[in-house]
Amino acid sequence: MAGANPVVAGLTCRCPNCGRSPLFAGFLKLARGCPACGQDFSRLQSGDGPAVFIILIVGFLCCFGVLFTDLSLHPPIWITLLVWMPVAGIASVALIRPLKGLMISLQFHNKASEARRGGV
Repeated sequence: MAGANPVVAGLTCRCPNCGRSPLFAGFLKLARGCPACGQDFSRLQSGDGPAVFIILIVGFLCCFGVLFTDLSLHPPIWITLLVWMPVAGIASVALIRPLKGLMISLQFHNKASEARRGGV
């Protein structure tokens, strides 16, 4: 395989082409391009994919955690909300950047139409 491993480059938020420079210029804003290899990032788009995966992953983990703690410990509802709402928020914020990087990297690696070098 030529270039960077798409999964590693995506999860570490690095250039999907060379894997050396950062993919993001801000928290979720893509950089204009890669200074190391010259790859243009203007055509890369992740769409709603990362949000869908975060809803599924965090939703499953938090629903399982809420049900488990409720059935085993029987805490009041306010303690359940006080514990699990911040867990869901923190987990969502922690996962959005790596999953967006992974979606963009896989899009680039699989040569999706928006990510092609020469255009559509």
